[in-house]
Amino acid sequence: MLNQYMEQIETLGLNFFFAAIFFFIGMAIHDVLKEGKVPKFGRYTVWLVLFLGCAGFISKGLIQFFWESSGIG
Repeated sequence: MLNQYMEQIETLGLNFFFAAIFFFIGMAIHDVLKEGKVPKFGRYTVWLVLFLGCAGFISKGLIQFFWESSGIG
């Protein structure tokens, strides 16, 4: 039974891995911004770029999921 779902398990594990990586990157950026006393505009810019990267990754996953479920990909 495990062999049937191996691809789904791998995909789920990879998605959780990337979520953890995004979390740790966010924590590292938060620490650097706090210790460096970066102005508000710089902090907002950094967080915006990080959010857009994360949102792009999530949207790519959703698009890929919907395309594969409808038979396009």
